[in-house]
Amino acid sequence: MSGRARLTVCAAVATLGASCALLPLVDPVGWMVQAAILLTIVSGVGALARRVPLARPLTVGAQAVVALLLLTVLFAHDKAIALVLPGPDVFMEFGELVQEGVADVSRYAIPAPVTAGIRLLLVGGVLAVGLVVDALAVTYRSAAPAGLPLLALYSVAAGLSQGGAGWLWFLIAGAGYLLLLLAEGRDRLSQWGRVFGGRSTGSGRPAFSGGQSYAGTTGGPAQAPVRTGRRIGALVLGVALVVPAVLPSLGGGLLSQAVAGRGPGGGGGTISAVNPLVSLQNSLNQPEDRQVLNYRTTASDTRDMYLRIVALDQFDGTAWKPSERAVKDVPDRLPDPAGLSPEVDVTPVNTSISTAPWYAQNWLPLPYPASRVDIAGRWRFEPEGRTLVGDRGQNTRGVQYQVESLLVRPTARQLKESPAPPTGLAREYTRVPESLPPVVRETAKQVTKGAGTAYEKAVRLQDWFSLNGGFTYNTEVRAGSGTEAIARFLEQKEGFCVHFAFSMAAMARTLGIPARVAVGFTPGTRQSDGSTSVGLKDAHAWPELYFEGAGWTRFEPTPSRGSLPDYTLSDTPSGGGSNVPAPQPSRSAAVPAGPSPAQSCAPAERRVGPCWTPPARSASGPAGGGPSPWAVAAIIIGVVALPLLAALPLLWRLRTRSRRLGGGRPGPGVRRLGGGRPGPDAATATGLRTARLARDGSGRHGGGAPESRSGTPAGTTRTMAAWQELVDSGWDYGILPDESLTPRKAAERIVRIGELRGPAAEAAHRVAASVEQVLYAPHPHPAPGLAAEVHRVRTGLHDAASRRLRLRALLAPRSAARAVWSLSSRWSAFLARCATSRPAAVARRAAGALRLSRERT
Repeated sequence: MSGRARLTVCAAVATLGASCALLPLVDPVGWMVQAAILLTIVSGVGALARRVPLARPLTVGAQAVVALLLLTVLFAHDKAIALVLPGPDVFMEFGELVQEGVADVSRYAIPAPVTAGIRLLLVGGVLAVGLVVDALAVTYRSAAPAGLPLLALYSVAAGLSQGGAGWLWFLIAGAGYLLLLLAEGRDRLSQWGRVFGGRSTGSGRPAFSGGQSYAGTTGGPAQAPVRTGRRIGALVLGVALVVPAVLPSLGGGLLSQAVAGRGPGGGGGTISAVNPLVSLQNSLNQPEDRQVLNYRTTASDTRDMYLRIVALDQFDGTAWKPSERAVKDVPDRLPDPAGLSPEVDVTPVNTSISTAPWYAQNWLPLPYPASRVDIAGRWRFEPEGRTLVGDRGQNTRGVQYQVESLLVRPTARQLKESPAPPTGLAREYTRVPESLPPVVRETAKQVTKGAGTAYEKAVRLQDWFSLNGGFTYNTEVRAGSGTEAIARFLEQKEGFCVHFAFSMAAMARTLGIPARVAVGFTPGTRQSDGSTSVGLKDAHAWPELYFEGAGWTRFEPTPSRGSLPDYTLSDTPSGGGSNVPAPQPSRSAAVPAGPSPAQSCAPAERRVGPCWTPPARSASGPAGGGPSPWAVAAIIIGVVALPLLAALPLLWRLRTRSRRLGGGRPGPGVRRLGGGRPGPDAATATGLRTARLARDGSGRHGGGAPESRSGTPAGTTRTMAAWQELVDSGWDYGILPDESLTPRKAAERIVRIGELRGPAAEAAHRVAASVEQVLYAPHPHPAPGLAAEVHRVRTGLHDAASRRLRLRALLAPRSAARAVWSLSSRWSAFLARCATSRPAAVARRAAGALRLSRERT
């Protein structure tokens, strides 16, 4: 396989490897096969175009046209001309699909269904990234920058999955990129001839700065840079994996799930602390109430049939999430609920539940407290929260199961007379972070002022939120972020169930009442056939407070949602002193019976994880939900930084030209003046001049020309700097340097391709003649005025170029690549110094320690 063919294959493999990070985001994954086929076709077109050969822009253009035709056939063939050629209707269809895809991405939770819009975003995105990678790595022979689109592809996947892209996908993406770099390195080295390995002789340093020896060269062989690059790449990949796991401050690293314990999907013995709350706000704002599950129950009244998924018992001041707890096999009968006394009235209930084919949740919705669950599949039981969690990928998609549960009916008197909870339980479930704003504790004390028992305080908190506190239920409100989110909610008094549940549970803990947050569904809507349908908009969160004798007890602080429990409707006066009104009707009773929403469900829908995840902690945020000062600062910095970044090539080129042509202090040699890798002419000049000085045995050359600090005559340095500037000027205007030509031939090539006439052409020849004179004359006399000659050449190139080429030469000069080469060389030199200095330092320390020990003895 030729070098370019190998690069083409590696570019496609690297793109597909990075694309694997997108697999956990959607389900099913058949789109990946389509993307792979289309990417293979586009890569093949590029290989054929390069074999013809076509010009580089034409090669990329041909690939882009073929990619557009393929997307047209796949997504909009009914709007295309002859099913293939795109017209205005095709582009309108693409626009609509993209809009639908963006809306679906924000609407659905992970894994999202592969709608037409999402499929276009996935396949089109992979195809676009693959085209860019192929163009950079193969067409333009620059594999290193090709890592940026690959990184962007992986970063998008990791960002959407909130760090759930996983270490495996990162390894695949990183390995693909390293394979691409290795293929490019081998291709470049193959153009130089056979590479010899082994150790260098003499001082131990390689004969060439590149670290390698070729056939026909003198000196000892050295280590091939491909081998060194492979080691560096492996080291960097290892650091990227290990550092996030070792440094807790980085958080959310690639190994965050692994170090937290094997999660429910891994068959381990614990539930990792992965937050199960996935966008309840989006669920409640769905335009259509899709059915999640359907159940039949023996309970005569379903107002208290809340279907609980998971309990969030860990509160860090920013978010509620489940603790990492041990799981075990599901027993035939679940243990009795903690704290439940025989004196409390319970009613056994049997419920048959079936979930929608699209509903894929790791936690199983259950009535609380369940005493027996009959379900097939790989499920595990977590005793503390009394939840069932899927093992090794098991989820709730289209499952049917039977549940025996208890309908616990404590009385207000029993809750009021409840004894103190166990010390260990109270200590764990009343813990609040120091970062909790003081207003939360102060408001809780004010609302419950005069209440004598924990039960009375709980009822007053519930009534304050749901009845007489002036709160408004609104699913459109911004969730807020950071430790001040609860304080802002208490001030604005507007939110949805998450705000109410989180706030009441936090306030209860400040009062010494054990509390946690439950996530699940309200009872749903009774159907005409006797079953009950639970839809997207039934997703809910509510607080659970612990009372010894009744166990974990549900409260309902969210206005107009669910139903107030009967045991909270006592004669205890509310916080505002008003009488407690009659219980509000539940949502189940308010919605009229009708056909099941499942009749209109699409075959693929979103997985509902029933709650909201608070954003990452921030120091503060505006109360009105607008952009924070940090966001404004970031925008300002971005607006200022982008033009500066775009102007860097221009600024570097101006500075380099000034130094070369005498506008600044000349550097200590041609390499320094060139700003990067010196061309063979500059290297030859330095080598020949050094050999001549050594042969003459003097510190001055010939007629006593002054020398630069590098030992090269200053006139030679200025001449070679002017020549380097002339070559780079031609490069800026599209004349690539040819390192195999002599100065005279190179000048003739610049004159011919640049269409130089008159004084400009003569100036180019004079500069070339001066270079030959300082290189080969027995007594060189550098010509004066070379800076003016180079300016004449640049003026001629500018006059003969098109307007587009002039702008390109000014704003994005090609010779600015020397800056990248310079940084790369300095980095390689730094690594080499580190590699060589570390053993020497260790040896010196060991010798010193040995000498010290001898002196003491």
